[in-house]
Amino acid sequence: MKTKYNIIYILSLIALLNLQNCERDDICAESTITTPRLLIEFYDIESPDDLKSVPRLTVYGEGLVVEPTEDSDTTIVYNVNVSAAELPLKIEPEAGEERTTTRFVLEKDTNLRLDTDDTTNSNIDILEITYLSEEIYVSRACGYRSIFNELEMSFDNDGDTWISSITVDETQIENENTVHVRIFH
Repeated sequence: MKTKYNIIYILSLIALLNLQNCERDDICAESTITTPRLLIEFYDIESPDDLKSVPRLTVYGEGLVVEPTEDSDTTIVYNVNVSAAELPLKIEPEAGEERTTTRFVLEKDTNLRLDTDDTTNSNIDILEITYLSEEIYVSRACGYRSIFNELEMSFDNDGDTWISSITVDETQIENENTVHVRIFH
């Protein structure tokens, strides 16, 4: 009988010691800062201090989908009027490259109006974003997050662009609390 109590005592002690070894950071808190997205705002070229919505904008990663749809996992913005967009950036550069490049297709006046017979032609511009990626350790439970340094941005000028100019306000992306890029149209 005594050995039975000794075994229970020993098992209880082991369980208690295991609970003490758990750290607070074994669970990643929802409020933990993660890898930020690139925050873009759209401005009026004629009045540069005023936000201006882009009509029926669709944004998707170049080469990810042929025809973006509302249900597509790779479509970031789908056929909405917006004055801002948050774009996820790739973390790893292509093999043999030091800088990472992410390209996005921004399609204005998406030719997909179900409510009218409007056949407006859409206009597509392609953004190219290059940067250096840096991993930062957050905690054991949360792992790593990335920040992006030396951000540079350009767009393909195909002669029929709706984007007039781009201003990079922040060349380092550490959070989503500030606008990183302003696009004028």
